[in-house]
This record gives sequence, C-alpha cells and structure tokens, in this order.
Amino acid sequence: MVAVPNRNYMSPQEFLKWEELQEIKYEYFNGEAYAMTGGTIPHTTIALNLASGLKNHLRGSKCLTFMSDAKLGISEKGPFYYPDVMVSCDPRDKQAIKFIQFPCLIVEVLSPSTEGYDRGKKFEKYRTISSLQEYVLIDYQKIGLDCFRLNDQGIWELHPFIEGDEVYLKSVDFRFPLSLVYENVMLLEDT
Repeated sequence: MVAVPNRNYMSPQEFLKWEELQEIKYEYFNGEAYAMTGGTIPHTTIALNLASGLKNHLRGSKCLTFMSDAKLGISEKGPFYYPDVMVSCDPRDKQAIKFIQFPCLIVEVLSPSTEGYDRGKKFEKYRTISSLQEYVLIDYQKIGLDCFRLNDQGIWELHPFIEGDEVYLKSVDFRFPLSLVYENVMLLEDT
C-alpha cells in the first residue's frame, strides 16, 4: 500500500480518535497521518497466502496472526502502522482493541513505491519493538523473500530466500516452500 500524507499535525491520542471516524486507514508518524491506498491483487494474494499458512500452523497455540487491517503501535504514542501480516504470541496483545504492540513477526509485501521506506525508516522503527524477532519482506514482482532475524548477539541478520527454497521462520517455528506465498499470483515479470 502507498501512504499519502495528510499535513494536519496531531497528537497520538488525537490521531487514534480521528482515525476511528475515517473511511480509510491511516498510518501515523511524527504527528502526521498518511492515507493508505489500496494494494494490487498480487500484493493482497501474497499477504493472504502467508497469513493463511501462519494461521493454520499456529492454530491451538498462544499466537495470533493478523493481516493489514490490524494496526501496530510501536508504543502508546506511535508511530502506528498497518503491516501486511504480523504475529503476536504475547498475552498482552490478546486483550488489544485498537492496536497490537508486541509482535514477534512482521511481514511487509514490497511494492516499488514503498520498498525503500519498508527497508529503511520503517524497519528502523520496527527494530525498537522489544518482542520483534523477525522482519520479512516479500517481493511481488519476482519470487524472493528476505527475512531479517535478530541473532543471540542482538544483531539483525539477513536470510534471503529464492525460488525453490524452503523458508524457515524461527520466531514461530514455521517451515514452508517459498512457492506457498506465490500460489495463484500473477507476477509482474510474467506479464
């Protein structure tokens, strides 16, 4: 999804109240609200494929799988984002109403207009979440997935996966063929 800024500065509390009255979703960063535009069909299908796989894998566990309608709060004061997919195994998030705060896994499906932001400033903010163990970026133009995983020394390591690979998400102990996320997806390189 693409964020379009709305140049009205507001406090986090004002934003949360204001957004409830809006017809579309907004992300919030540094006092500004950014309108979220719709994604493409491949983008949505990739997110749904992974979310479905995660939900099935985690069924009966203490973990919850969320899609892009679930808001993530980096803190009570923001910023606030709408990741494409996220998982929380923290009991505090089971009672959440407005936003999730303690995910162990966050997934973004890349688009040309958001890739730089998702890899840069957004990941910088996500890394401040103490419960986060993995950050996954999925390409929707070609088959590829980058998993950034926090190692035992507190350093984020890149684990890239390409066509034919089995992906392992350590945070939720989930193994799956990379082809799972691309099921029924028409890649742009195919057109």
